[in-house]
Parts: sequence; structure tokens; C-alpha cells
Amino acid sequence: MDDRIFTGKDTSEFDFQCVIYEKAGGRATITLNRPKVLNSVNSAMLAELNMALKDASWDDTVGVVVLTGAGERAFCAGADLNEQRQFLKRPRDYWKWMGEFIECHERIRNLGKPTIARLNGIVVGGGNEFNMSCDLAVAADDIYIRHVGTSHGSVPLAGATQFLPLIVGDRRAREILLLNEEFPARKAEDWGLVNYAVPRAELDAKIDELVNKLLAKLPEKTRYTKQQLNFWRDLSWHLTIGHGREWLAIHNTSPETWEGVRAFSEKRAPDYAEIRRRWAEDEAPEWLDGEMPE
Repeated sequence: MDDRIFTGKDTSEFDFQCVIYEKAGGRATITLNRPKVLNSVNSAMLAELNMALKDASWDDTVGVVVLTGAGERAFCAGADLNEQRQFLKRPRDYWKWMGEFIECHERIRNLGKPTIARLNGIVVGGGNEFNMSCDLAVAADDIYIRHVGTSHGSVPLAGATQFLPLIVGDRRAREILLLNEEFPARKAEDWGLVNYAVPRAELDAKIDELVNKLLAKLPEKTRYTKQQLNFWRDLSWHLTIGHGREWLAIHNTSPETWEGVRAFSEKRAPDYAEIRRRWAEDEAPEWLDGEMPE
């Protein structure tokens, strides 16, 4: 019907700059396309992701969505800290940015169709939260996954604190989020964080295999199975994400956040010792540069 509204569009109708959106053979592929900055996420990418995910959900010719990154270095390295600098001065704008990030995760989990994370390179911070929001994951066996929140002045509460305990277990989740160490794809496979870790040359073949298997299933029954499987994730997510959005926005004024972003800009490690010294010596550690308002 020519007047049908709830359907997909031709990909040529989208003028995306930060993602590549393709549809063919029952599959939609969304590629995070900022390889020069390790496919880190900025507001423009989030807006385009939301549009692509909505289109894939509405397009009845699409049965599976694959999320991947451009190039071979990175799937996604999390939030773009160059963009995040502006939120140090306007935390209320971070609250708006976080709303877009949350919407992306809501769309991935509630797409009504199975999603596969194709992990073509390193997976860091928010990049792993995208990985976990997908239903299945296949990694090249030469990549690593890492969280860096407690090292760089943030809290990984947009999926990691909620989903990691469900996926890998409580102790392992604490190891990942508190130690912030790299762990390789094979270990991620052993722990259940990815379904398969395969040689890079076999990555696309494995993705093709899974896509074909998923397309050979009934769409309505698949949609509702996914909805039921989402129960525990949805429960933990909706009990925490609104509060987390507020907390992160407010704490953009925190000295720890400032130090993390400054350290990134200056290409150095954060001065953990100085932060802890101010705590130990009661030098107003909650106030920027130790200057409390009169």
C-alpha cells in the first residue's frame, strides 16, 4: 500500500555521516563509522543510530540486525571524550546526551528482531554496553574487551553494572568493572560475554552462519521470545538507569570527572595519588581544585 507509514525506507534516503546503514538479504547492517577516533560515540552518531534502528525495526524485509565498527582497530571505544569536555561546564547538557544514549540501548533491546554484535576490533566502555545490548556476539579472536570507568572518571551504568552480573556472574563482573583490565576475546568467550571468538578471517563467515540460522525461524515467535528473555535485563535497567542518568549529569562537576577528562586531553594517566591524598587529608576532595564555596 502506497500510504503505509509503518515500514522501512530505502537506505539512500538517509544522509548518515557517522554510521553506514545497509540492508540486503533479510539483514540490516549498522556500522559505527568514525574509525579515526576508534568509532567512539558522539551525539551525531547517537542520532543516526536511533534513526537506523527505528527503520530496521519497522522494515518487514529485515529479520536480523548486525552492529559492527568500521575498520579493524575498534568496534567502539565508548564515548568521545573530546565531545564530553563540554559537559564539564554544562552538566545539564550531559543529561540530554545521556537520554540519546539510553534511547539507543532501548531500541536495540526492543527492536523486535535478533541483533548480533560483530566485534571487529577493541571493545571499550560504552562499546561493550552496545555489545551486551545485542542478543548474540561474535568476536575476532585478536581483540580485547575492557571497561575504564573507575580509571577515567565515570561509572559504567548504562548497561555494564546492570548486565555484566547477569552475563558473566557477580564476581567476574566486579573483576571487570573494578580492575579495568583488558581481557582477550577467548576469555570473553569462556566467560560467556561473547558467543564465539573466531580467527579474524572467519569472522564474516560466522556472522553469515548465524544470520541464516536466525532467518530460518518464525519472526513473531522470535520477537516474543526475545521479549521474554529481556525480563531480567529490563528489570535491572529500569530500576537504575534513570537515577544513573541524573547521578552522572550532576557528577560532571566532580573533581574526579574533571581529572579524567583533563588527563585524556593531556595524554597522561589521571593523578590517582593526588585525588586520594586530598581525601586522606580532608582537602575538600568533592570540590574542584579543593575550593569550597564560602
